[in-house]
Amino acid sequence: MIVMKFGGSSVANAERIRHVAKIIKTYKEKRPVVVLSALGDTTDMLLAAAENAVNGTVNIEAVAALHRKTACALGVDTQGLELLLKELTQLLTGISMLKEFTKRTHDYLVSFGERLSVRIMAAHLCSEGVPAQFYDAWDIGIASDSNFMAAELLDNVWEAIPLCLDAYCSGAHQAIPIVTGFIAKDTAGNITTLGRGGSDLTATIIGAALRVEEIQTWKDVDGIMTADPRICPDAKSISEVTYEEAQELAIFGAQVLHPRSMFPCRKTGTPVRVKNSYNIESAGTRIVEKHTGKALPICAITAVKHVTLIDIVSTRMLGAAGFLAHIFNQFLKWNISIDVIATSEVSVSLTVNGDIDLTNLINDVRNVADVTARTGKAIISIICDASLSSAILAKGFRALADENIHVQMISQGASKVNISMLVDDEDAERTVRILHGAYFSEMI
Repeated sequence: MIVMKFGGSSVANAERIRHVAKIIKTYKEKRPVVVLSALGDTTDMLLAAAENAVNGTVNIEAVAALHRKTACALGVDTQGLELLLKELTQLLTGISMLKEFTKRTHDYLVSFGERLSVRIMAAHLCSEGVPAQFYDAWDIGIASDSNFMAAELLDNVWEAIPLCLDAYCSGAHQAIPIVTGFIAKDTAGNITTLGRGGSDLTATIIGAALRVEEIQTWKDVDGIMTADPRICPDAKSISEVTYEEAQELAIFGAQVLHPRSMFPCRKTGTPVRVKNSYNIESAGTRIVEKHTGKALPICAITAVKHVTLIDIVSTRMLGAAGFLAHIFNQFLKWNISIDVIATSEVSVSLTVNGDIDLTNLINDVRNVADVTARTGKAIISIICDASLSSAILAKGFRALADENIHVQMISQGASKVNISMLVDDEDAERTVRILHGAYFSEMI
């Protein structure tokens, strides 16, 4: 068995759904479980409809038109869609009457995207002679806590998923399960969403719980690349990375699986393969616990732009422990995540998302330190074997020095597969190209 996950762009319209259906048919002998996201921009349409409802206007036309048009183009029955669209109208009517949009209501609302999507795909596969059955995630045992918009899966999903899909796993039931990604239900029956990377997490928990041969996530490139091909046209696909390398790639800018979705796979050792939906013959990139062959010293170069560098220097006679404890407590207080950090006994430099309002944090930290915040920075990460850092940095810094690139901060040590540095936003893409050329010129 395998799990196949397709994102919203893969099922954006009737043409793309036909294409994905052909891919599913190609792998039907592998007995796939398919996880789908909402069609195209459906989630944005739903949130816009909620905003209009709060202001007194109930209108589902954009969502309804997209799904009716898609179903019509595919020649499938729309009865199941109409029932959901009626339910959506009722929900929006309630929002308009109460004039409020809570987190619980948000999760109920956005669930319609995935629920509509799986019904269309299952109906289309059946019309093509491939037995398929749609499932809302809770129908196959996916349950969560009640932390709406960022719910966590309950431990009992490990037993519930195999139990709910037992007939299919044993071969007694032939219809391919088409499952909603991203959503779940809590113990009270409320619909929840799994937050960022939720569809990835749905796919990996199903795959890990069923101990499948492989979890496939389908994208529009030939797997994980040595750099963003939009920045480095000569970037190459990587045949294999570890879970740890994939997590670092995802954290620092690469469009791979979301980091939290790796945990179910790591628990069971279930491999993940990133495949190209436009080039199904490509082997893609396999994500595993440990390299099965000789690992390259450098895996990839990534960039995250629009970050803020914060330099903090103690103004009191605090020891290192007291100083750092106070600083980190302020970040916790204001719920601000740190990306990269470098410290000494009386100073710390770190980066945060550039869109965050830092006013309150800076005011609190200034009670014990001088604070300087500089925007317009970029994190460049070298995903590599950090035990070879001396040789890696020597080669990279020589190349950057030759091109007059100024590195403003460097962080290494917390991860054994990542060395990160900070440059100006305007130098980010050029830095990636310089490093990529320095490290990968021999393999290109």
